[in-house]
Amino acid sequence: MKKIFTSAAIALAMISAANTAQAQVKFGVKGGLNVTNMSFSKDVVDANNQTGFFIGPTVKFTLPIVGLGIDASALYDQREAKLKVGDTEAQDAKLKTQAINIPINVRYGVGLGSLANIYAFAGPQFGFNVGDKNQSIFKDAADWTLKSSNFSVNVGLGATLLSHLQVSANYNIACGKTGDVTLANGTSAVLKEVTGTRGRSNAWQIGVAYYF
Repeated sequence: MKKIFTSAAIALAMISAANTAQAQVKFGVKGGLNVTNMSFSKDVVDANNQTGFFIGPTVKFTLPIVGLGIDASALYDQREAKLKVGDTEAQDAKLKTQAINIPINVRYGVGLGSLANIYAFAGPQFGFNVGDKNQSIFKDAADWTLKSSNFSVNVGLGATLLSHLQVSANYNIACGKTGDVTLANGTSAVLKEVTGTRGRSNAWQIGVAYYF
């Protein structure tokens, strides 16, 4: 809860700074697709890309400095990854995460004013798990425990058309582990090689936003 308040305070501080600078504010809705890669520190476990989605409200501030702006969102984010050990895929070894993510990006755009522009953006993202934190995988031979919160960074490019429609693509980089894998007694030697393994959930994201 403390981390949620901290994230909210950061967002409010940025909003206050933007308003002080007489920024132009626009509200909208954003949604898109996740292509997740769940990587582990051991090569014995391989995770395939899986598609998820995100959706939620967004706000954009255009600052008086030409081309510079800030955007922030509150997104429901779902991601999945199917695991396999070596060359053998376990059909029930699927990890699923559900979170409320708050990305705050600084953006810089160039183009034809309100008609169209291309922009680059980067910034921190604060995530809070709202799904099942404890999941059994590999037919109950292992447990996957998700963190309650996580921190990541977004880097990407986008385009805005007619001041309302926005299309973007970015890579979301997890800073630190997303969760831990622990094994039950009597598991195979191959699975024991990943005891205590920490996983990270990075994702390519393709998004569409409409600002009113």
